[in-house]
Amino acid sequence: MTKSPSVSLKNNSGFINSEVFLEIENIVKSYPNPEGNELVILDGINLTIGEDEYISVIGHSGCGKSTLLKLVAGLEKPTSGMVRIEGKEIRKPGSDRMMVFQQYSLLPWLTVAENVRLAVDEVMKKTSAVERKQLVSEHLAMVNLTAAANKYPDEISGGMKQRVGIARALATRPKMLLMDEPFGALDALTRRKLQKQVLDIWESHRQAVMMITHDVDEAIYMSDRIVMMTNGPKAKIGEILEVPFPHPRDRQALRESKEYYELRNYALNFLDRYFTQDE
Repeated sequence: MTKSPSVSLKNNSGFINSEVFLEIENIVKSYPNPEGNELVILDGINLTIGEDEYISVIGHSGCGKSTLLKLVAGLEKPTSGMVRIEGKEIRKPGSDRMMVFQQYSLLPWLTVAENVRLAVDEVMKKTSAVERKQLVSEHLAMVNLTAAANKYPDEISGGMKQRVGIARALATRPKMLLMDEPFGALDALTRRKLQKQVLDIWESHRQAVMMITHDVDEAIYMSDRIVMMTNGPKAKIGEILEVPFPHPRDRQALRESKEYYELRNYALNFLDRYFTQDE
């Protein structure tokens, strides 16, 4: 059930994915504290991700999950170690990696379509205006927001706002999608619907995904592997679970399988063990 960060990757068809897309190598991240010492947040993180692999990272608050995501995004720099994408060191943000945040981060004076178009215009300056408009339309349709294209953010629901954020990220055609608890602010019913929608999109347009979540069920339903972090400070990768279920996935069928509950209980026991240690 567990899997070392250094082993070769396999896709759900059983073929070895020879292309290692993202490499996180011996990453240490620390910040100065008020006493003048260094507070180590992440301590020796090693992980490889395939070019069409969906990875979830779970762990208790303060374990450095979001910090790890920011390092991959280029929003933070490691204290030591290196993050590489397609063999090139990540030194700054780039259009090959797009973020979806928990908060919607939409500009309130722009319509739904204009919020998506803003990102497309910035990234795809060499593309014709007609093609950019078509990209916006295609990705709004992908998240079922065509009818809301001319509405403003204060005229749509929280779930719809998050779909705008997802469409905006995908419309720039990134090689990797980074999601920081993208469903955390949503009610349970909307959360389930959007989880399925994102998974459906990913299954038809494969790319590398790294998602931060606190939800074990969400991680099992959506991911190929689950990276489980130990507590911070000095957080490490405790274990990596391989999710054995093929895509596309049926939530109901998963929850009727014995293997699902074995995996779920294993992950919860891991988190409970570290929660107890923290008390």
